[in-house]
Amino acid sequence: MFDPGFLWGAATSSYQIEGAVAEDGRGPSIWDTFAATPDAIQGGDTGAVAADHYHRFPGDVALMAGLGLRGYRFSLAWPRIQPTGSGAVNQRGLDFYRRLTDTLLDQGIQPWPTLYHWDLPQPLEDRGGWPARDTAERFAEYAALVHEALGDRVTHWTTLNEPWCSAFLGYATGRHAPGRREPAAAVRAAHHLLLGHGLAAEAIRGDDSHVGITLNLTHVTPVGTEPADLDAARRIDGMQNRLFLDPLLRGAYPDDVLADLREVTGFGHVHDGDLKRIGASLDHLGVNYYAPMLVGGSSTPTQSAYVGSPLVRVADGGRPRTAMGWEIDERGLLELLLRLKDDYPAVPLYITENGAAFDDVVEHDGVHDAHRVAYLDGHLRSCAQAIGHGVPLKGYFVWSLLDNFEWSFGYGPRFGIVHVDYATQHRTPKDSARWYAEVIRRGGL
Repeated sequence: MFDPGFLWGAATSSYQIEGAVAEDGRGPSIWDTFAATPDAIQGGDTGAVAADHYHRFPGDVALMAGLGLRGYRFSLAWPRIQPTGSGAVNQRGLDFYRRLTDTLLDQGIQPWPTLYHWDLPQPLEDRGGWPARDTAERFAEYAALVHEALGDRVTHWTTLNEPWCSAFLGYATGRHAPGRREPAAAVRAAHHLLLGHGLAAEAIRGDDSHVGITLNLTHVTPVGTEPADLDAARRIDGMQNRLFLDPLLRGAYPDDVLADLREVTGFGHVHDGDLKRIGASLDHLGVNYYAPMLVGGSSTPTQSAYVGSPLVRVADGGRPRTAMGWEIDERGLLELLLRLKDDYPAVPLYITENGAAFDDVVEHDGVHDAHRVAYLDGHLRSCAQAIGHGVPLKGYFVWSLLDNFEWSFGYGPRFGIVHVDYATQHRTPKDSARWYAEVIRRGGL
């Protein structure tokens, strides 16, 4: 089961909860620009106010303390700290994160900042964005500035959140900011994100700093045993998982994935020494898991985030689904964690996001989200089983602490264990929050 040192926490991200997008010197991000694009976000929503965490963080930290959280994973808004993505620091923006960090520490909550959760400063996108190598170098400079300011009080750092999403949803499908549909640029972006991680890790690693990265990983299975189905599973596993795991943990891209992607682009953007930097030892690996993938071959070419794999379809596994339409399968998390233990060098693992959106209803006596409690219970049981099989799992961060801006879906989906009334910004802990608080109190299920 879970040992006494297991880290129980919750997670959020800057653009999804902070608001205050034009206050105290913050510059525009690609998500500000994308949200202002007609029809980009459902309902025309933006993150301009979000959950107003920028102004309400003392109350939010008090709420965390009341739930007994031991860790809080949050992200830093790069354009709040460095409005143009380079050059001088905006001290007012940096001071916000100093205050937040100090408030967390005062409550006995370990701060787990993520340096990048998708809100690239717009001026850097104007100069090419992540498909341009220069962005990786600017990211390392930004990381060094933040570490200089917070390194005396922060020990655990995450460089990037879900670089797969940044690269392929942002630059291949256009479903996320910056909204580009350029598959070759997406492949370059994936590499430069990983390079940025490596450069940033070099910049901030020190005696007391533990550096990791968070990947959105999934358990991929073929729908059948036909060669096309097996190849589909290989391709999707390659693009979703191994394209990032292999360079980080083995120091090289998988040969089969490179062959698939050469249908899209060459690899002249990979320079000598890049993979050595990317593959420098991780102090921990963050795993974001939500749903499994069942895939098969297709006779009809499709365009998707899985560039280089046009003859692939995602199949229906017949399982219950969340409000996002994602299948619920806690065993997929167990299989994923066992795969990481068996196939890759040992590294401490943390579940840095796991949760579900459901159609919550506010009743006179609260929010009774039994479906979410069942989802979290099942996935935590998979975590416990994985630990029993020798997986070095050291912590769990539920997604999300608060209902928030859910990217291109706007404010419709609610992932929070705490309900947010966006009209009044009133916070109401759901049944899942009270359930999770009891899990933390007991140290397990």
